[in-house]
Amino acid sequence: MSATDSPAARLQTLFEGHRLTPTQRRIAHSMVRRAADVPFLSSVELAELAGVSQPSVTRFAVALGFDGYPALRRHLREVAPAEAPTGTAPYNEYQQAVEAEIENLRHLAEALADPGPVREAGRLLAASRPLPVLGLRAAAAQAYGFAYFAAKVHPDVRLLDEGGTMIHDRVDAAVRAGATTLLCFALPRHPREVVDTLTYAKQAGLTVVTVADSAFAPVAKVSDLLLPAAVGTGLAFDTACAPMLLGRVLLEAMCDGLPDAQARLEEFDVRAARRGLFVE
Repeated sequence: MSATDSPAARLQTLFEGHRLTPTQRRIAHSMVRRAADVPFLSSVELAELAGVSQPSVTRFAVALGFDGYPALRRHLREVAPAEAPTGTAPYNEYQQAVEAEIENLRHLAEALADPGPVREAGRLLAASRPLPVLGLRAAAAQAYGFAYFAAKVHPDVRLLDEGGTMIHDRVDAAVRAGATTLLCFALPRHPREVVDTLTYAKQAGLTVVTVADSAFAPVAKVSDLLLPAAVGTGLAFDTACAPMLLGRVLLEAMCDGLPDAQARLEEFDVRAARRGLFVE
């Protein structure tokens, strides 16, 4: 049996594309751990296994598109693969999470076969002075990583990684300083404040470029250019290798639109060497 034909892999495929609550993630995680047994568990038994209530299991089944848990269990029994041949071992839940991320990266590579949207995004980011970069909660790390590297080649990058009443003021300040584009990283679970901030940014005249987990994410309706990169959902917390890599691809595209990008990088290297900034 290949890794993609294992019971755990089939469960991972079933869960992909569904936005689950923390309780529902806990159920999904428990199902992956006991993938071979799940098709034969009652809703009460699954609830006990996951440490949740029986109604939570029912709501979980409905969230996956089934009428209830009995329908989900019937589906699992229908798609249950044959037992693994002797001498083969299915991937464990951690390996499955890695395999899922590899698949997300494959999808991203396929999407980048058309480089047009990324090149257009790079042009917009390079032309915006300053360049505000927004990322709240789960997406804050992605925004910080982009802003850290972008500041080495872009003359004015402004990181917006904390919400609150001041965030609209910071958008206003960027617009007054000449910003034309805002880059947003938006990952599940999507904070309402991100949608509100992007709405405000568009009203202020900014073009919104967004990296999101799906073309159908809540931020899609308030983005001028949305670049999707799926997140992994096989662990208790999302994994975001594809959005991170897409951010680096955007950096490359932005550098292509900044004629002095290479010179800035070389200047930084000279200063870093003079200061002994890095251990060689």
